[in-house]
Amino acid sequence: MRRATKRSEELAGAEELERIRKVFQFVQKPKEIARHLSRFVIGQREAKKALSVALCDHYAHVALELSGRRFPFYQKQNILLIGPTGVGKTHLIRSAAEYLRVPFVKADATKFSETGYVGADVEEIVRDLVRVSEPNSELAAYGIVYVDEIDKLATSKGGFVGRDVSGRGVQANLLKLLEDGEVRLFGESRAGGGEKMKNGSSFRTISTRNILFVASGAFSGLPEVVGRRLAREGVRIPKSATVDWFLMRATTADFVAYGLEPEFIGRLPVRVVCHALGEKELYEVLRRSESSLLRQYCHIFGAYGIELDFEDGALRKVAELAAREQMGARGLATVLERIFRDIKFEAPSAGVKRLKISEGVVENPRLALEGWKEAG
Repeated sequence: MRRATKRSEELAGAEELERIRKVFQFVQKPKEIARHLSRFVIGQREAKKALSVALCDHYAHVALELSGRRFPFYQKQNILLIGPTGVGKTHLIRSAAEYLRVPFVKADATKFSETGYVGADVEEIVRDLVRVSEPNSELAAYGIVYVDEIDKLATSKGGFVGRDVSGRGVQANLLKLLEDGEVRLFGESRAGGGEKMKNGSSFRTISTRNILFVASGAFSGLPEVVGRRLAREGVRIPKSATVDWFLMRATTADFVAYGLEPEFIGRLPVRVVCHALGEKELYEVLRRSESSLLRQYCHIFGAYGIELDFEDGALRKVAELAAREQMGARGLATVLERIFRDIKFEAPSAGVKRLKISEGVVENPRLALEGWKEAG
């Protein structure tokens, strides 16, 4: 009886692997991934290069394992993204996951608690991965988990008190998932092979061995930590040194001094710095990115039969105003909403068929409204 059960489990496992092989086909190369990312995220050349290599390393390993060529000593290329808000960190990973056709979930580290009683259990993000993978839930074991605001788990920040001791507990719980953990998925078991709990309900487990984890954060205060270390080491710091300059030189010891546990930061071997976006990059985001907000605005106005025409001077002015917000690409949303608030309200009822957005309209949106009144 036991032999028959074992044989049926082996057949079920072989069938599951075959389903995964049919759905997941990895043939991409680093330059191909980087080119795809450039369609949606402007700049961040070095970040795209590092990400593309790490993603290819990971999923080439997955493909080899699925073909029966498992390497027992593989060290997973979990990624740490560092950089201010609005520079495209989430967009990079989400776009890569869509391109690779693997499931993707995002969570905020600040919602987790050490026990899971007050906040969320860290294992819930893996269960979310299974939910978004349907109907091919087997793919969840090869998906991407993105944990934002990871710097908020630091127990000290550049010499200042950070999160309380629970931040260390959450890091420890995440640590169990970063390499090769097992997460219970409560509910109906597949093929009747789930274990039974005392209350009679069944569960199955999912291994995190081949799930790629990406953590990110702004790490404000880290440049000061790096600067103090470099000063102690006698390294000459140029007067023109920027925040990016310091972040590019951050070591594991600096992250530990910042408040992350050595074992935790050690499980994030790929460190990628995303630089702040200036006026020039924001202009290119508007003009070239396939996910540019301009496309969204044109789409919305098109629903009312209105064609939007942006002059180049208008785009440059929007980029200039957004740069002052110091919120990266998110600043573009703030500026455009301010410009179009009254226009969105009035235009659909004004019988306007074409709307030209000039630099003057960006500076004073009321100019557009006055033009309609004169025309009427």
